[in-house]
Amino acid sequence: MTYFACTRPASDGTLSSAGDHRACRDTVRSPLRSVAKNARSLSRGRQNIRPRIETSFERRLSSWRPTAFATTSSPRGSVSSVKSSVSGGSGSSTNAWPAWTKNHEAGGQPAFPPSVVVEVKRLACESPRVAGVPLARWSLRELQREVVTRGVVATIGGTTVWRWLAADAIRPWRHRSWLFPRDPDFAAKAGPILDLYAGLWQGEPLSTEDYVLSADEKTSIQARRRRHASVSPGPDRVAKIEHEYERMGAWAYLTAWDVRRAKLFGRCEPTTGIVPFDRLVAQVMAEAPYRSARRVFWILDNGSGHRGPKAVERLQRQWPTLIPVFTPVHASWLNQIEIYFSVVQRKVLTPGDFADLAALKAALLGFQDRYESAARPFEWTFTRQDLTALLAKLAVAEQRPAA
Repeated sequence: MTYFACTRPASDGTLSSAGDHRACRDTVRSPLRSVAKNARSLSRGRQNIRPRIETSFERRLSSWRPTAFATTSSPRGSVSSVKSSVSGGSGSSTNAWPAWTKNHEAGGQPAFPPSVVVEVKRLACESPRVAGVPLARWSLRELQREVVTRGVVATIGGTTVWRWLAADAIRPWRHRSWLFPRDPDFAAKAGPILDLYAGLWQGEPLSTEDYVLSADEKTSIQARRRRHASVSPGPDRVAKIEHEYERMGAWAYLTAWDVRRAKLFGRCEPTTGIVPFDRLVAQVMAEAPYRSARRVFWILDNGSGHRGPKAVERLQRQWPTLIPVFTPVHASWLNQIEIYFSVVQRKVLTPGDFADLAALKAALLGFQDRYESAARPFEWTFTRQDLTALLAKLAVAEQRPAA
C-alpha cells in the first residue's frame, strides 16, 4: 500500500517531509481522490463505477472533504454532442467576430452571433444552384467555403459548421429519390389496399375466412458464374468476389405473400406473362385454406400478365372467390411482396455467384423456405389517413417552382 507524505517548502527553499499525517491532513490529497472528484463533476450526478472503485482502495489520510471548483458551461446553442465532423476533423474554429469573442470560462457568449448561425443554416437548406453555385448538393467543406466567400464570416472551422447543422439534423450532403404520383386515381386505388392491410374491406372487418395475398414477379434474375473462384473471408480478410462473370441464363421469380399469415409461395419461370402467372395462382388456390376460402384478395401491380378488366374476368372465371386489387401506376411500395424481394436481393443475389440456372433456382427456393420458417407478418403502419396527409403535402410541393 502506498502512503503519501506531506512536503512543505523550508526557509532555505528545500522541501521537507512531514512524517506526522495529522500535521498535513488538510494539505494532502490522494491523486485517486482527485480523479474521483473530477469524474463526479463531469458526470453531473450520474452513476459512475470508476470513482467508486478508485476511492474504495485508496488510503484515507483524513476526513477532509475537498471543495468543488466552480465550472462554467458554454451556452446550449454552442455545444453539440457530436465529436467529429464529416471530414474527420475535430476542434474549434477561428473567430471572425472579435467583438463577440469572450472567455468561455467566464461564462461568455458564443463566438458567433445568432444571425451568423441562422444564415449558415439557411444556406445549407438552399439548393446550391439556386445560390448560384455549380454543385448538385452541399458538402461540409463546400458549405464552409461558401460561407467565407459570401463574407458571412472571415473564417470558420468545419467543426463549427457541422455542430450548427447537427443541432437541427440538417444534412445537405444526403439525398433520397422519390416519385410523384402519376396515377390520377392514386387515392382511389391505394386506399383499398391500405384498408386490407388494416384488416378492412369496404368499411367492414375481414373475417377469418378472408385472406390477403400480395404477389408480383422479380424479373430477369441472372445466373452469373464468376470467371474465378470466390475467396471466403478469414482473419483480417474480407471475402473477394471476381468482378467478371459469364451469363448462364435468367429466371423470373414469381412469388405470393400471405399478408396476415406470413406464408410464401414461389416458382421460377423462364419468362413472365399470363401463363406463368396463372400457374402461380393455381399453385396457391389449390391449397388449403385458399381453395375453400370465402374471399381471397390478390394485391397486384399493372404487369402484363395481370392487368385490366380482361385479367379480372380470366382470373375470376377460374377462381370465383379471387378478388384482384390493383395498385396505382408507379406505386410498387404499396405491394408488400416488394419488401420480401428486397430481402432476397440483399441476402441471396448480392453478390451473386451461381454455376448455372439450377443452382440459382435452388438458392431462391431454398431461401424462400428458410425465410418462411421464421417469418412474421410485416408491421405495416402506413394507413389511409397517412395517405391523405401525404397527398396533400405532395400537392403543395408540386406547386413550388423547380430548383
